[in-house]
Amino acid sequence: MDIVIAGGHGKIAQHLERLLANAGHRVRGLIRNPDHAADLQAAGAEPVVADLEELDVDALAQLLGSADAIVFAAGAGPGSGPQRKWTVDYAGAVKLMEVARRNGIERYVIVSSMGADPEAEDDGGFGTYLRAKGQADQKLVESGLAYTIVRPGGLTDDPPTGRVTAGPSVGRGQIPRADVAAVLATVLETPDAVGLTFAVISGETPIPEAIAALVAR
Repeated sequence: MDIVIAGGHGKIAQHLERLLANAGHRVRGLIRNPDHAADLQAAGAEPVVADLEELDVDALAQLLGSADAIVFAAGAGPGSGPQRKWTVDYAGAVKLMEVARRNGIERYVIVSSMGADPEAEDDGGFGTYLRAKGQADQKLVESGLAYTIVRPGGLTDDPPTGRVTAGPSVGRGQIPRADVAAVLATVLETPDAVGLTFAVISGETPIPEAIAALVAR
C-alpha cells in the first residue's frame, strides 16, 4: 500500500512508519519542518513538507496525488492554545478528508482520543481538545470515506507489549505509543476494519486478535 501519514514526525507516526516500511509498504510522512526529514527517512518514510494549517485543499491535493490510505496522526500538542486545536486537530483532519475525496483515496484512519465528544465544553483547554477531536470524528463518519476511528487512552513512551483491550468502551487506562502504532498498522491491513470506532488501552489480548474481535461484532 501507499500510505500518507499526517503528523509524520510525531511519536506515534514514527513508530507506525517503521512498522509499515518494514512490512513493505510505501510510507509518506507530512512534516512542517524540513529539518525533521532525516528522522522520517531513518524510519523508512518519505518526508513531504506540507503545513496543514497553511496549505489549502487544492495545494494539498496536488502535492499528495494518489494513495491507498491516509492516517491522520497530527495534533496541536498539549502546550498549544485553543485556536490550534481547531486549526490542526479539526480543520487539518477535515482538509485531508476533502483531499481524500478529490483524489480517490478511500481509506482514512484517524487517531482520535478517548473521551472525544463533538459536544464537549469548549473551555479553552482539554474540553476544547475533546470537542475538536469529536467534531473531526463526526465529519469523518459523515464523509463517505472508508474510515476507522481509533481512540487511545493516556499515551506513554513505555516499551510496547503487543497486547490491548479494545472496544466501544474500555474504561480509563494507558497505552504505549508503540502499541497504538501497531493497532493502526493492523487496522490498515484489515479491510473489514472499515466503519469501526473504538477505544484502546493496554490489556491482555494480542493486537491482531483484538482487532479481529472488533470486526466480528
